[in-house]
Amino acid sequence: MSKSTKKVLRDRVNQRNGLIVPGAFNAMSARVIADLGYEAVYLTGAGLTNMQYGLPDLSYIGLRDVAEHTACIRDAVELPLIVDIDTGFGNAVNVRNTIRVVERAGADAVQIEDQTFPKRCGHFSGKDVAPVEEMVSKIKAAVDARQDGDFQIIARTDARATQGFEAAVERAMRFAEAGADILFVEATENADEVRQLTRRLALPQVMNVVLGGKTPALDGDELGSLGFGIVLYANAALQGAVLGMQRSLRSLKERKRLDEDPAIVVPFAERQRLVDKPFYDALERRYAY
Repeated sequence: MSKSTKKVLRDRVNQRNGLIVPGAFNAMSARVIADLGYEAVYLTGAGLTNMQYGLPDLSYIGLRDVAEHTACIRDAVELPLIVDIDTGFGNAVNVRNTIRVVERAGADAVQIEDQTFPKRCGHFSGKDVAPVEEMVSKIKAAVDARQDGDFQIIARTDARATQGFEAAVERAMRFAEAGADILFVEATENADEVRQLTRRLALPQVMNVVLGGKTPALDGDELGSLGFGIVLYANAALQGAVLGMQRSLRSLKERKRLDEDPAIVVPFAERQRLVDKPFYDALERRYAY
């Protein structure tokens, strides 16, 4: 019997050799990630906010948004799926409901963070963290709520920005004691801090590589050799997609026409391949009357 995607993800993260996980902001981006051979996908809250609503990552999305996109991505790809649930959409009791909803929608793991409301992108200024006891309660509620023991809780702390690196490490230790499966110290600010994390924290960890962010962008091989379980590129696909839209639409505006140039737009046939149109053509033939 084949392993579930939850078990696959748990086993893969426990190898601690820098599994690169790109972020998706919708089902199509998840299909591209799967088509390119990545082993897991991450539903990014920032990407969802930016691409769904055209708004910055400042707590504008809710549980319904996340659950709907989780279900769409789960239906589109068979990869292990990690879902960003921000601060859990409320207190510990709300977190219990959030876990049940997103697990039913198809998530294999969630990432929950310790910011105060409204939460902000981890690389924005002006963020703050809730009391550590509040986050500990949320982690305990999340652990109790999951239906499958291989469903993983990724506990993120944003304390580095306001309380310093040592406080962030201490928080992560508390999160491990509360039952988190994977730890995530966000927005470390130099390579020495990055290298300390896997020496000081026992659980598998996430390193978030934010293009243009505060953390130095060490390459995947080095992060893998340091023992990180996940190397997250949460919004690389989003930034690439925006650039592609700008290029193609700028060309259209300047030239008043747009050809099927693969340097500017994906060809029509490739677009149909990515959404599996031949499969649906076959279904139409099968059920024709």
